[in-house]
Amino acid sequence: MPYDIEKLSSLLQAQELEALRRLAIPVARIQNRSLSFRTCMMLSTHNLKHLIKIPSLSAECIILNLEDGVSREQKPYALVLCAIALASHPKLDKKLVVRINALDEGGVQEIAYLNAFMPDGIRIPKIRSVEEVRLALELIDEGIEIHLSIETKEAWLALGEFAVDPRIKAFYLGFLDLFADLGLSQNLLTPDNPTVQYMLSHFLITSRACGIKPVSFVYQDYKNSDGLQYWLELEKMIGLDAKGCISPGQVTLIHEMFGHSEGEMARAQKIIGLFEEHASRGITGFVDERYGFIDEPIYKGALAVFNRLP
Repeated sequence: MPYDIEKLSSLLQAQELEALRRLAIPVARIQNRSLSFRTCMMLSTHNLKHLIKIPSLSAECIILNLEDGVSREQKPYALVLCAIALASHPKLDKKLVVRINALDEGGVQEIAYLNAFMPDGIRIPKIRSVEEVRLALELIDEGIEIHLSIETKEAWLALGEFAVDPRIKAFYLGFLDLFADLGLSQNLLTPDNPTVQYMLSHFLITSRACGIKPVSFVYQDYKNSDGLQYWLELEKMIGLDAKGCISPGQVTLIHEMFGHSEGEMARAQKIIGLFEEHASRGITGFVDERYGFIDEPIYKGALAVFNRLP
């Protein structure tokens, strides 16, 4: 169902919530299962001007936000507009994930409403325990991925225990909320702080070991390109390859940093071809004049280059 911008705008201005709900009609959606996204761009769903830009945005994952930044009064309208946005895009080249409110702050009711509209994923904030994860698994439709925000001290301690089901696909690091919950000053949030570097490394390794995609935090100073570049250089060096963002300019920088050069892709493609050719003859370890020793771990590393491409 396409957007009727004038009608939606007039209903929002008149605060006609029931009329707006009648426009939210579920449609069959083709789920976007890709986990190769590098950018997760936050859109507040109460802002109609932002929602109509979804098809033209270059971000590879869109977070339809119902939580922070949406006032209590706006949340009912944001939920319905979120549903209309999902119904308007039955198939999309980018992932649509809804960040609901905490389960005990309206999230349970939001899940019950959104299940029929089949977002590609539902992201749960303020998660604190494995029991909450299991509750989400019971509530959310089996065809919808579950993504978790890691932004409480309890979630940090339990990070390695959250992968209790294959439907759990991504962890998002919420540095600002996590630091507040830990009683740490946000002045410590600098790329050269060893505590920050440890936390990014731990987040990456634990997530990867659990088979979960790790998504780094949103850099709030969206006009400071140099600051973002500094963070991206650190995150790439650590091994992260996806980051939250709030502006199109940030999307461009993240894609540039977390992309692969033509030379890197050509090398990976050549290694894949050489290994598969030798493996067909029962040889899984050999020396190539140009690329050196190639075995299965080297082959898997080359495959990973292509698996991360959008």
